[in-house]
This record gives sequence, structure tokens and C-alpha cells, in this order.
Amino acid sequence: MKNIGERLKQLRNDAGLTQSFVSNLIGITLRNYQYYEADQACPRIENLIALADYYEISLDDLVGRSDRFSD
Repeated sequence: MKNIGERLKQLRNDAGLTQSFVSNLIGITLRNYQYYEADQACPRIENLIALADYYEISLDDLVGRSDRFSD
């Protein structure tokens, strides 16, 4: 099972996006977003919702409560 940082990175890469784009999309600094992907910070709920909405997935998929990102 992938952790949230790995899932965020996979989603971003699959969509062909930069970390800078995603950080601007949800209104945080690039460094904070980089912390998310490195699992050095936990996203706030409003940021998780914004990311799930953008990628058109459920919060369960995003936070690992489903097998969407199984290896």
C-alpha cells in the first residue's frame, strides 16, 4: 500500500503536472507541497478535498482507504 506522498506524486506525474502547478492550485507554497510528497507534512483537510476534487477521485482513494493505488 502506498503512502499519501507516493499517491500524490503518482497522481501528479500521471497528469503531467509540476509540483509548482499543484501547489498553486491548492493555494500553498511549493515547499509545503514538496513536504506532502516527501511525507514530511500532512495535508490539511481542505487541501485533501481540493486535491481529490481536482484529480476526480474520492478521499478514500487519496488517503489510502481503497486499493486504487495498490502495487
